[in-house]
Amino acid sequence: MQRFDYFIRRLLLIIPTFLGITVVCFSLIQFVPGGPVEQMMLRVRGLGEAETAPTAGAAATVTEEYRRQLERHYGFDRPLYERYWRWLVDNRLGLDMESYKYPNRTAWEVIQSRFRVSLIFGITSFVLTYLICIPLGIAKALRQGSAFDVGSSVLVFAGYAMPAFALGMVLKMLFCGTVDGFWDWFPVAGFESDNFAAMSLGEKIADRFYYMFLPLICYVSGNFAVLTVLMKNSLLDQIGSDYIRTVLARGGTFRRAVWGHAFRNALIPIATGFGGILTLMFAGSVVIEQVFEIPGMGRLSLEAIVGRDYPVFMAILSITSLLGLLGNVLSDLCYVLIDPRIHFRK
Repeated sequence: MQRFDYFIRRLLLIIPTFLGITVVCFSLIQFVPGGPVEQMMLRVRGLGEAETAPTAGAAATVTEEYRRQLERHYGFDRPLYERYWRWLVDNRLGLDMESYKYPNRTAWEVIQSRFRVSLIFGITSFVLTYLICIPLGIAKALRQGSAFDVGSSVLVFAGYAMPAFALGMVLKMLFCGTVDGFWDWFPVAGFESDNFAAMSLGEKIADRFYYMFLPLICYVSGNFAVLTVLMKNSLLDQIGSDYIRTVLARGGTFRRAVWGHAFRNALIPIATGFGGILTLMFAGSVVIEQVFEIPGMGRLSLEAIVGRDYPVFMAILSITSLLGLLGNVLSDLCYVLIDPRIHFRK
């Protein structure tokens, strides 16, 4: 019952936290220079200078007329609190607002076009990271100080020291044929072939592997070293605990002590990242998607910021914020599932 009350409080706490995040971000973007009104004014002024070359006074008059019209069109003539309420309630977290960059398309329609890509990359990279890091961390802990432990540590930290975007550029140089003298094994950019829809199931799987191989290496490398070392140290701490020595003193085998007792407790710190899958599925990585020109939500958020497409940016922010907050609750739930002894008190 105590755990149930705790999770109810955590879920209810999402509401004011989400409102605080969106209020601050919504307020900030209203005052950022170069918004849709300013951009449209510059376009209109440029047309006037190019075609009719009006005087400075005439250009200013046209600009003021258009400014008032554009402010009414985009809703900037209303008070800030009213604009936020319309975004939050009338437009359903901005999902129903029309994109500034993509006319006649709502923010949700723009996001939907990138949703599948980020979903595939997010889930695949998350699963691969844990499938590789957990066994590797266990192997390093059980072979502490061996040549395998030292050699794998060198490789792990060498990959961790290189930023994901730098690794992506190196991989493109080596395996995408962008530099003469290297291999041309993988595509330079994109997510799938142009004739993907006409392919058979086997061909689709091969094509997906062909396009995702190099980007996935960059996705996994980001958290690879951290999770591997965390798993190793966590298991070593558990192996050195008193209850493991008690199991061994009572005649239990080391194998049983590790897999029957230490392993489950060692997973508790790892569970903190389980909730991150909700954010990874949608946000992805801006830098990696930019390097490989992947049409995902991470790249879309960057394009929305640069292009001042506030409806799309705020819609992505609201989705990722909610998923991040729900992910924190999911991490706590993973704690309880891994170790039922954990209690949450006020």
